Amino acid sequence: SIQRRLNRMLNSSHDHKLLALMDVEGFDPKEVTVTVKDGKVKVLAEHEEEHTTARGKEYNYRNITREISLPPRVSEDEVTYSL
Repeated sequence: SIQRRLNRMLNSSHDHKLLALMDVEGFDPKEVTVTVKDGKVKVLAEHEEEHTTARGKEYNYRNITREISLPPRVSEDEVTYSL
């Protein structure tokens, strides 16, 4: 399951400064935006699809938005992320 996989990643991490893990499966890396501003990490993932069917066009839209406050005394310059 996804939760077990995330728990395994968290438990195997040797980086004790890990702030968060987020599941963005199904999103292309180009569809994920991470910003660090005003003491917060903001993650936005958006995916949009358009399909043409016999009845016309169908649209599928998904998004995830998360905002995490940085711990005290953590500089915005210290934040890194990977997908």
